[in-house]
Formats: sequence, structure tokens, C-alpha cells
Amino acid sequence: MAAASTFPLALLLAIVAACCVAGGEGGALVGDTCTASPASSCGAGMRCATCSPLPGMGPPVCSRTTPLDPKAHGTDLAFNRYTWLTTHNSFAIVGSPSRTGTPIIAPPNQEDTVTAQLKNGVRGLMLDAYDFQNEVWLCHSFGGKCYNFAAYQRAMDVLKEIGAFLDANPSEVITVFVEDYAGPGSLGKVVGGSGLSKYLFPPAKMPKGGGDWPLLKDMIAQNHRLLMFTSKRGKDGSDGLAYEWDYVLETQYGNDGLVGGSCPKRAESMAMDSTKQSLILMNFFSTNPSQSWACGNNSAPLVAKLKACYDASAKRWPNFIAVDYYMRSKGGGAPLATDVANGRQQCGCDSIAYCKPGSAFGSCSLSSPPAAPPKMAAASPPAAAPAPAPEMAPSSPPAEPPETATEAAGSAVRPASIKLEKDDTTGTSPADTAKSSSSNRSPHPSSCSFLFGLLLPSLLLLHLFISD
Repeated sequence: MAAASTFPLALLLAIVAACCVAGGEGGALVGDTCTASPASSCGAGMRCATCSPLPGMGPPVCSRTTPLDPKAHGTDLAFNRYTWLTTHNSFAIVGSPSRTGTPIIAPPNQEDTVTAQLKNGVRGLMLDAYDFQNEVWLCHSFGGKCYNFAAYQRAMDVLKEIGAFLDANPSEVITVFVEDYAGPGSLGKVVGGSGLSKYLFPPAKMPKGGGDWPLLKDMIAQNHRLLMFTSKRGKDGSDGLAYEWDYVLETQYGNDGLVGGSCPKRAESMAMDSTKQSLILMNFFSTNPSQSWACGNNSAPLVAKLKACYDASAKRWPNFIAVDYYMRSKGGGAPLATDVANGRQQCGCDSIAYCKPGSAFGSCSLSSPPAAPPKMAAASPPAAAPAPAPEMAPSSPPAEPPETATEAAGSAVRPASIKLEKDDTTGTSPADTAKSSSSNRSPHPSSCSFLFGLLLPSLLLLHLFISD
């Protein structure tokens, strides 16, 4: 069956090549050079920036920041049939000012505020909570204790950002995963004080034994639009929070979770093929946070990890894809991976962009592999994560995105305009030779932008998956 899988790939490549030869007008592609001021020349759901902050990486290019809205084809599926872009250590932001008087030296993991992340379509947040200075703080710390140099933000401030977003966007649902080092009652007090209690999904109503979650539309109608999970057992009574691993399977984080072709579980989680939990959180980030590593790996290696975790998780796609520096990639990035998982979960297609409303599962707007994907061709594992860089390159605050990801992308479901990469290498680390890929890119948008955006998920999956 291998020959059968190469024909669609060759056909798609031929279509794209013919389009490029024709030339003409079109929107900016991911990978096209761009100008960031006075206004970005990139389209909605993209930003203009260099992929890596290291010197000599070439001019800024357009890159995706926003997935297609997972709700674009409706809210009438169970919550566990959707996939949400998730940020690891959402609160640990490059360039954060000290709020304690001591400079922050703990490494950051993201580049924009929690509010900006939510406006860009992030719907899963990972927070580390500690009792510190008689309050609950979010710290990137160690040993179960927060220190001044690791204290990024007060939990109350971030929870109020979440509340303001939910207030302004009544059809959105957010999931928060708390690595919990706070004492009994501490988090519950902050949740209540932030005004989020009215949105909390009650732990008593969460499905037991791996059952389906309520329909997304019912969660929205009942205003159960905030799921909060804690890493500490027994806090449903003291804080009103659910114990994560009663409901969620989670993959190993850091370098140990990046081995190519595998999907090991986090120590606290049940086995990845357990059917007693119906939500799956896939971690994909290095132990030492690195913008350059994210630049090189938040594309083809991330999609390859999706397939490995599908195989390891009883043929289920992840519901949450957690990454560092979610806006950095050499291709479609974490937003594209989210589109792929939603397409596979919701309609059996390579991307949610291909789903046909009202059609049977597996009926796609373009020719796609079957819903249960074939075996994956050998793919390079993620690049080895670098040692901590001596200094994190600062980044200026991004322009405020539109009110929601849906507004950013427009009401119509469409794939972002994406340019194919010259290769699927796993990218760079600070030790790699900095080499600009811009020399292989046309500085002008091409008429094939639409087809590139439409076909990239299929091209990428057909590159990674082959039939027996």
C-alpha cells in the first residue's frame, strides 16, 4: 500500500508547484519576509518576527500564532472530542518585571501576557502555585518552595485576567492545570476572590471512569466554562478543585518526554492507554526553556509526536497540546498541530479546515488519509535540548491581538496561508550554527498562498504517515 500513499503526495505537490509557476497575487505566507512596523504585513492569526532570537537569523518572517477555532464546526460534540492549544508555565513571561524587588532569574517559557495568549486562541493554561509572602504566587521554582528570584506573578492577578476574558467571551471555555504547592484552602480562596467560582465546572459533575464529558454547547449553556485541575489529591473538598489524574492522562514533560516515536507518561499519571480517564494532555517542551529549540521543533517534530501519542493513548488524539513559546516555529507551529488534532478528532480529516459540516465522519473537503492514520514513516526525533542560555533574548511586547481568535481568523473556516519548508530538520539550538533560511524564500507573497495553506497539513501528514 506504500505506492498508494505516494500518489496523493505527488499529486498535491504537482498542484502546488503548478500554482507557484503561475505566480500572481496572494496573501502573505508563513515564512515570507515581512515588516513589523508601522503595521505587520502578515495576515490575521500571524505575526512578523524572526523564528529564533539569536543573532544572524535573518529578517523577520510571518509565522502563525493562532489555531483555527476548534468550535468552528459546532459545539455539539463532547468536550473530550476537541483539542486546545495550551501554554506551559503561561505566567512565566520574557522580560517580566520583578514584583518582589529581587530580579527574576528563573527561566521564562512564554513571550506575551495571559490575556494576549487567550486572545490568540490558547485555551489551556499551566500554572505553578505556591504559598509565598502570605499570598498565592505563580513561581517557576523548585523543591516545592517559591523564592523571590522565581516569583513571577500573584495568582490573583492572573486569575482575574482569566475572569475578564470569560466575562467578555461567553462562548469560550478555558482549562487550567495547577502544579500545586499551596496549602489546603489557599487556592480556593484566591479562586473565590478573583470571581471565577461562577464559571467553575463542579468536580462532582465531572465524568467518572473515563466517560464522555458533557457536550461543549451544554457546558457553555450552564456556564461551566472553567475547568481547574490540581496536582494535589483531596482538594475537591478544601478548594473545590478536581484532582487532575482522576480525569486526565498526561505525558512526560521535559527532555525525557521528547524521545522520538514514544509517548511516555508523567510519573503521576495513569498509563497512557488507560481508559479510566477521558482527557489527554500532551507535553512538548525541553527541560531548559529555549526559544531556538521551540523555533526548530514546534513544527514537523510536534506533529510526529501527535501520532506517537495517538498510538500510545488507545487511539485517542490529545485534547491539550502544551508547548513553550507557542508563537515560534519553522512552519505552522503549535497552531497547525492543534488544527491537525481537531481535524482528526472531529471529522477524521487532516485538519479541521477540511471538515465538512453535516457530513459523515471521514468525509473531507480534500482527499485525506483514513481517520485511523496508517503507520508513520521514520522521522527524525526532536533536536537535543540545549543547556540553559546565559541570557534570554528580550522581546518587545507584541501588538494586542483582536478580541478573540475567532475574530482574528474571521467567521469563515479557512486554513492559514503557509509556505512549505525546504526540509523537515528539527531545528537549532544556541550551539547550532545560525543559518538563515530566508535565502530560500521569495520576499513576495505568491498566488499559491491559498493552496499552500490548504494543503500543508495533508502534505505534512503524508510525509510522516505511510500505509502498510
